[in-house]
Amino acid sequence: MREFSNYSCVLLLVVLGLSAGSCYGFGTFGFDIHHRYSDPVKQILAVDELPAKGSPEYYSAMVHRDKIIKGRRLATANDQTPVTFLDGNETYRLDDLGFLHYANVSIGTPAVSFLVALDTGSDLFWLPCDCSKCVRGLKTSDNQMIEFNIYSLNSSNTSSKVPCSSALCEQQKQCSSPQSNCPYEVLYLSNGTSSTGVLVEDVLHLTTDEDKTKAVEAKITFGCGQTQTGSFLNGAAPNGLFGLGMDNVSVPSILANENLASNSFSMCFGPDGVGRITFGDRGSSDQGETPFNLRQSHPTYNVSITQVNVGGNTADLDFNAIFDSGTSFTYLNDPAYTLISENFNNLAIEKRHTSNSSGLPFEYCYDLSANQTNFKYPIVNLTMKGGDYFFVNDPIIVISLQGGDVYCLGIVKSDNVNIIGQNFMTGYRIVFDRERMVLGWKASDCYDIEASNTLPVNPPTAVPPAIAVNPEATSGNANNTNISGASPSITTKAVPQPQDSEVSLVADAFTHFKHLLLPITDRNPYLSEGTRQAAATTAALAKNYGADITVVDEKQKEELPEHGTQLSSIRWHLSQGGFKEFKLLERLGEGSKATAIIAEVADDLNLDLVVMSMEAIRSKHVDANLLVEFIPCPVLFLPL
Repeated sequence: MREFSNYSCVLLLVVLGLSAGSCYGFGTFGFDIHHRYSDPVKQILAVDELPAKGSPEYYSAMVHRDKIIKGRRLATANDQTPVTFLDGNETYRLDDLGFLHYANVSIGTPAVSFLVALDTGSDLFWLPCDCSKCVRGLKTSDNQMIEFNIYSLNSSNTSSKVPCSSALCEQQKQCSSPQSNCPYEVLYLSNGTSSTGVLVEDVLHLTTDEDKTKAVEAKITFGCGQTQTGSFLNGAAPNGLFGLGMDNVSVPSILANENLASNSFSMCFGPDGVGRITFGDRGSSDQGETPFNLRQSHPTYNVSITQVNVGGNTADLDFNAIFDSGTSFTYLNDPAYTLISENFNNLAIEKRHTSNSSGLPFEYCYDLSANQTNFKYPIVNLTMKGGDYFFVNDPIIVISLQGGDVYCLGIVKSDNVNIIGQNFMTGYRIVFDRERMVLGWKASDCYDIEASNTLPVNPPTAVPPAIAVNPEATSGNANNTNISGASPSITTKAVPQPQDSEVSLVADAFTHFKHLLLPITDRNPYLSEGTRQAAATTAALAKNYGADITVVDEKQKEELPEHGTQLSSIRWHLSQGGFKEFKLLERLGEGSKATAIIAEVADDLNLDLVVMSMEAIRSKHVDANLLVEFIPCPVLFLPL
């Protein structure tokens, strides 16, 4: 069994040095992925009752959203350089938003950014556009308004409508003439959810991976969504949906047809919430692979699974499943659902949760005692067609109930197709290779990606997620074969502790810290997961020890069009921690490095402590070596 371990260690570096002298140019390259139920999104328009993170209602809402989304149409190598979005390939998972990933993409001339959901289960990329019915912004709990951009044909110098004569126009029967504007309509099977409008062309701004200064402009076709209905008005993909499917209208297909990238792309889902997306990435020679099962009518990323292993027991079972980044959890129908769930249940140590009133969307949940700090659960592994193994790193979810915590097997019984959702993809770089028609995967923390030049980041010293079962030990053909080998079939996990407990671990060290610095180095207008963690910790320390907070923003305003949105996000996250007053400094020095600016501010204001996430170090927004050399006060690095 595997042990649930989620303890956070806090590294407090006390360094002495001189204030920074010279400043040099510094660039950051990243686009942020967010999740649908983040704190800033909880009050989209009139929807104030979105559930609290970790509650049964929270997970029920995500399962409900999954059922809506999965009602959509799920059903030659070259030497091109891999490309990614203009701001880079770095992505973030914000757990408060669930598991539906979002990215900031830039469209049009002049470029305008949009917060779009990334979805390998659908094809068409659409944006709210000259719309009569769409979401225009987020209202935070302190009544701050975070506005979304709305695409407009008249505002872009490079836009044009797609005529009905286009090969990408699928609804030509609704056209009055070949020169008419091509209509589109995407229907979803639940709650009257849809997006309708016309197809348009405009520029998608990209950049090459190995040379971040080389811009690439791709002319793409996408939906000008004039009317959104159902769930698109109350939280799901409120600012657009970025289809990554196999159809010719999808962005990966267009990039390949225009010879801007190989017909392949990858998404990495890091265990700490950091991820990557790269178009043209064909993976590496040592990755696991399995072929796609292609349908002529509408191909999807459908693969075959031949064996399942739960807690060391292997059973032969052939079934197909779709790898879908737009689905939160994994959905299986029988016999796969019952086989995995019952084997998991037979090996689970804790008592099965029996309450019918808890509102849990998962069938197999287990009670944790009030003082329990860890628990063991069976590992879950899959064998793919072709014989390669797919080890599920984290198949469980811990949920807080009024009567105590429970952990659940993160699989929902499906009434139609089988879907491998994002919870099963965590800890992997997934390669959707449409040239060779194979799915590839390789264990990754999303910092150690090699061979495709996807990261402006050096590999960290941290070991990638451990494989729980020895691949050599899973080759038995008989049903329910006990597996032997050095790797365990049961693993252990620690029950997550509240943020305040992390603060109390080093309480004595913070007693005399009265002036705190919170640097903001990321470009995400809604703040990355690491920045949000740093803001929450800074607010908790200031509140507990009577300290004041200085926030320093090192970016030039013109580099971040959503600068006002980011300031609103900072205010909101600090106020959530009970701290509404802070000093804001915007150091817009020409070409100054974030590292030097942080050191200068800490020295000029005689600050006592700098609080920041290790995310800033790993993403190279901040140089740890220079920070140690120049900063005159202690630094609290928070692990992701």
